[in-house]
Amino acid sequence: MAWNSDPVVLTVAVTGADVFRENNPSIPYTTEEIAESSIEAGAAGATVVHLHVREDDGTPSGRPELFVDVIERIRSRCDLLTMVSTGGANDMTIEERTTGLEARPDISGVESGSMNFGDETFITPPPAGRGIIERAKEAGIALEVEAFDVGHVVSAVRWLEEGILPPPLRINLVFGVPGGIDATPEALGAMVRPLPDDAFWTVTCIGRHHPRMLALALLHGAPGIRTGLEDVVYLRRGVLAPSSAALVEMAVDLTGALGREVATQEQTTELLRLG
Repeated sequence: MAWNSDPVVLTVAVTGADVFRENNPSIPYTTEEIAESSIEAGAAGATVVHLHVREDDGTPSGRPELFVDVIERIRSRCDLLTMVSTGGANDMTIEERTTGLEARPDISGVESGSMNFGDETFITPPPAGRGIIERAKEAGIALEVEAFDVGHVVSAVRWLEEGILPPPLRINLVFGVPGGIDATPEALGAMVRPLPDDAFWTVTCIGRHHPRMLALALLHGAPGIRTGLEDVVYLRRGVLAPSSAALVEMAVDLTGALGREVATQEQTTELLRLG
């Protein structure tokens, strides 16, 4: 199969745990704002939304009712696939990081290892990761591994081979986080190398190399790419992104300029092998 034969699944991450309105005043905080940002990004071309939740003042939160509210708002107005983060924030316990599963999203993230995260240490012990997988499987929730370094990819493949992680392997390769792998062509090759041929991999890049890494991923046949205000606050040098939808539009244009197509909602469900 040609490297560019399949359409590209576009995921949007509208708010994380580490970007605030002092970084970009368009960051959504409330459940209504997060849902509205997600729906607008879906109209711009995204078909999957990666979700964190916040308190109304912007504090990262693990309250399950916030996840429920956001997902209900999104599902009442569009067909976006919903994915909850189990990364949360550095100071959250594993229990606080996994409350999003109670909202019955379509997909749950799971970390396959720990890492330094700037000046903090982000801890996900292997038993905790396996526990998240079991909870998601019991609830019928699909899984996506969040990998920030090559060892995380290798661990995810081992989980797959050992039957801990159900196939197919869906994995988000994250570049540019301080303490994780760098955002370079060589890094992309290193992260992709351990993956089985049928893995569904998405590329995320944090910060200024965001468009370059998305372009590189598209040229290397990436099945998916991710954008949004969680990952990058600038639309281009010196210009703050007015919304995640604007970043999605940029990603759609980039995908087309490189000779690839963005997946529809129906194609996304098929490509992710959901349902």
